[in-house]
Amino acid sequence: MRSGTIAIVGRPNVGKSTLLNRLVGEKLSIVSRRAQTTRQRLLGILTTAGAQYVFVDTPGFQTRQGNALNRMMNRGVRQALGQVDVALLVVEAGRYDERDRAVRALIPVGCPVIIVVNKIDRIVDRKQLLPFLARLAEEGEFAAIVPVSAERGTQVAEVLGEARKLLPARGLLYAEDELTDRSERFLAAEFIREKLFRLVGDELPYGSAVDVERFVLDKGLRRISAAILVERESHKAIVVGRGGEVVKRIASEARQDMERLFGGPVFLDVFVKVRSGWADDERLLRSLGYE
Repeated sequence: MRSGTIAIVGRPNVGKSTLLNRLVGEKLSIVSRRAQTTRQRLLGILTTAGAQYVFVDTPGFQTRQGNALNRMMNRGVRQALGQVDVALLVVEAGRYDERDRAVRALIPVGCPVIIVVNKIDRIVDRKQLLPFLARLAEEGEFAAIVPVSAERGTQVAEVLGEARKLLPARGLLYAEDELTDRSERFLAAEFIREKLFRLVGDELPYGSAVDVERFVLDKGLRRISAAILVERESHKAIVVGRGGEVVKRIASEARQDMERLFGGPVFLDVFVKVRSGWADDERLLRSLGYE
């Protein structure tokens, strides 16, 4: 039996969360096309007949640390990397620059690194991929370089195979049926935030968060009340939408994701609050679960 922790790291928007969900076979980490979707560390646990993989999904490393939120996100990346057996450095096919090297430099010396080259399905001319992989191989000593499409699931099994070779020989770190270390309350907030990102899109700046104010399990029914926090009244109007149609759709789609993962009915009430400066309020951030 082999088991260990595997950090999934990379600059923003390279597909780390999509890869995690593919690896564990469940939607745990939220996904959108916008950078900074993942803000907090999350474990995804996969247990097979011969191995237990404990994946640590991390935020994209922020080269610009303009507020407390970004500083906390970067601190989370550093802390995660200090306690892992293997690192998956996710890069985008055809793109490798100083941002990727900055993340690579955070990985402790001696920790084996697998380069996961994601989004290969977006390379029109596949002949361009081989020279790119060759250039990557010259960047340092890597345990393996694996081209994948996390979105389509292409060659994701190869990542598991390479990671297993590097895990220590030892017993299980978590129970066989455990999927994550995060609570349903945390996951509920994340599902709402994902729908906010997806449905409001570029109209809303990144000044938004979700605070689950009430989470009660009542005879199999989860009753959840959650506030979407925004910076300004104008942002609130965008999230609420005409006649409340946008916030209603956010709640409806988030509820469906919750019911699929939680395996039971959910009553979800979502509303919007203006909380100016929340991203620089460390006390509030800690209350929302940021480390």
